[in-house]
Amino acid sequence: RMSRHAKKLRDQDINPCVAETDATTKCMDDNNYNKDMCSDYFLKYKNCRKFWHGIMMQRKRNGVKPEMPAAEERKKILESMG
Repeated sequence: RMSRHAKKLRDQDINPCVAETDATTKCMDDNNYNKDMCSDYFLKYKNCRKFWHGIMMQRKRNGVKPEMPAAEERKKILESMG
């Protein structure tokens, strides 16, 4: 059974980087936990977190709620950026 914290991390509306998290975990599993083999995945995850954190801070400054856009809205944001 998943803890409430674990469930939040799996929630697409709360965690914008679920896919990157899963890809990193799979890489680590596939490569016997050799971090060097998965540096690209770690970088993609880090970039994802940095990008959405920036969006969240901008929305917070502008008084937009919720601060983290829901999954559907994030999709539109990414599409609008190309």
